[in-house]
Amino acid sequence: MGRQKGVVAALVLGLALSGTMAAADPPTIESVEVRGEGARAEIAIRGAFEVPTYAVRTREDGRVLVVEVADASLPESGLATVGDAQLVTATTASTTARGVRLELRLSRAARYRARSGDGRILVALDATEGTTPASTTTNAPSAERPVEGPATVRDVTVERRDGRDRVVVELDRPATFEVRRDGNGPARLEIAGARLAPDLRRFRRGLPDALVRRVQVRFAEGRAIVEVDRDGAAQGTAIRSGNRIVWLFEPAAASGPRSRTVARETDYAAETPEVAAFLSDVPLQVRAARSNRRFSGRRIDLDFKDADIHNILRLLAEVGGVNIVTTDDVAGSVTIRMRNVPWDQALDVILQAKGLGMVRQGNLIRVAPLETLEKEREAAIARRKQLETLAPLETRIVPVSYANPSKLAPRIAELLTERGTVNVDERTNVLIVRDIVDQLDDVEELVRTLDTQTPQVLIEARIVEATSQYSRDVGIQWGGDVTMSSANGNPTGLVFPSNLGFTGGNYDNQSPTQGLSPFTQTVTPPNYLVNLPAITGTGQGGALGISLGSVGGNVNLNVRLSAAEANGTVRIISSPRILTLTNHEAHIAQGTLIPFSQVSAQGVNTAFQEAKLELRVTPQVTADGSVLMSVHITRDEPDFTRTSTRGDPTILKREAETTLLIPDGNTAVIGGIYTRNTGRNVDQVPFFGDIPVLGVLFQRRRVRDERNELLIFLTPRIVNRAEALPE
Repeated sequence: MGRQKGVVAALVLGLALSGTMAAADPPTIESVEVRGEGARAEIAIRGAFEVPTYAVRTREDGRVLVVEVADASLPESGLATVGDAQLVTATTASTTARGVRLELRLSRAARYRARSGDGRILVALDATEGTTPASTTTNAPSAERPVEGPATVRDVTVERRDGRDRVVVELDRPATFEVRRDGNGPARLEIAGARLAPDLRRFRRGLPDALVRRVQVRFAEGRAIVEVDRDGAAQGTAIRSGNRIVWLFEPAAASGPRSRTVARETDYAAETPEVAAFLSDVPLQVRAARSNRRFSGRRIDLDFKDADIHNILRLLAEVGGVNIVTTDDVAGSVTIRMRNVPWDQALDVILQAKGLGMVRQGNLIRVAPLETLEKEREAAIARRKQLETLAPLETRIVPVSYANPSKLAPRIAELLTERGTVNVDERTNVLIVRDIVDQLDDVEELVRTLDTQTPQVLIEARIVEATSQYSRDVGIQWGGDVTMSSANGNPTGLVFPSNLGFTGGNYDNQSPTQGLSPFTQTVTPPNYLVNLPAITGTGQGGALGISLGSVGGNVNLNVRLSAAEANGTVRIISSPRILTLTNHEAHIAQGTLIPFSQVSAQGVNTAFQEAKLELRVTPQVTADGSVLMSVHITRDEPDFTRTSTRGDPTILKREAETTLLIPDGNTAVIGGIYTRNTGRNVDQVPFFGDIPVLGVLFQRRRVRDERNELLIFLTPRIVNRAEALPE
């Protein structure tokens, strides 16, 4: 046993020395000043540190005050204690594996307040009548720094660093503050005697998917109040840094999706972010540890054979800076060899090996056999059930504004005890709930959470159709006749043939001849040799006629040039809009019914075909304010330029169907169709049309280019976002 104690002492000393040597230039506590009169005292711990990491607690019903300064050391000449006070009877300083521990023994129980600044830790003790031993940690300006007039809140900002949200309150001077939380409402930081700057922005919204949803600043009862609406699982730690108050929020769990829940929690007020980790709780252990549990304690080495379990627990309590209490039925020895293992994991493994469990209560860990803890748990459950059985019943009327109370009743019934009942009054739209008070509070909170406005979404669709057409038609007609005969006075002079006649033979009754004569619109017949005209007429193209002839009519030449060119652009915009509730299908349509005939054995029947603009959409509003939509858009129109043999028009159909996610108020292009039709036609006389340059006299050229583009835009807007989706 003596050898084991020596090993334990050597291990503790080695851990303390290794922890001290690991940090470069660790802070040193220089002196402790004690001053005060009667039932009040103030202790000033001075050291070579800027912002200390420390923890304060009491023992023996408040008669012993313990101050632990992390990663600190004592001077080689020893710690000097200056001054005295009637309330403080003795001061003891020692070095631990985590730093320096100061114990002040008091003449009677006292209440304390701790703060830090200017390289020192100040602890104020008060043992006057009417005070009860309690631990309160606040942040206040140094007692030696004079402050004149009330502080002023200049600015409040919200930012995110290292996965934590920070609410930074800028002041013109240091001020005392206190963190409070009233029930399930927002967390509040109260700055006593502070005022608000005239240009202060009093409302700020947090970042998307942040722990801090919104921050509101107001002035009431002579103090500035900063209210933070946060995620229900977030924990807050307030820090004073000079003239700033930094309020840190971090999630309670590192994995899994965040959900809205009603939780009662504790807000901490501390000097630095490390304080929260310095006093972190050890999770409750009743059964085997979970495989995904994480350990973050100081890593240690253990090597024991047949060591008493109580000595091992005392060693781990010293290393971890916690208090461990064991029951009478905890006994036995442990053989263990561990290297570079966190101390909390070593504690967990040792307790499992011995069939023990632990329960954390503040900074105290109670170790007992698992059977004992199971019995205590069963007894606590039995007591709770007994209290529920004996507790008086109350009736509460919960009004419902937006939800259907009949659909809420089954969910509320799950929260009630066996004695609880819930009824629905359809006329007044209220819930009549009868149960114990605690359950009624949970029911009312659940109703307030679920009874919100259903999001309404205004969906606006824009169907833009742009069409451009270009066509060009160039044609030529020419011909004539040549006559050589004695009747005209120009015979050939031959016996045969004495008379000759040449004339163009490409003509018919539909051949256009306008412009060949200034006296009449038509010429009969023009005797065209090449008859390839362009389509011209009123409002379309132009033509030029040329007639050449001799006096005697022996030689005649007729030429008609025709050309037509068209260029047009059409733009059609359709914008259907409709308002609907989330998860409800909406439909809007506008169009015409086109009659057409159907021939059957019963005769000729008239049927109708729809040609309309239609929008069908089913929106779903997400938690972050986006809109998930299933959309079906149709735009049909009749085309009377393309008809059937009976004159019925064809239907031009344009349709889009998709599912997409769009942020509130944003516009998305859900689809588009682009078509282009081009053509080039050449009509010519064989062989002659292929002659270079002269071939144009035997050709008709036509060019056509048609372009069509269809785009569909969609814009959703949540019209009641502030009421239906509270931040």
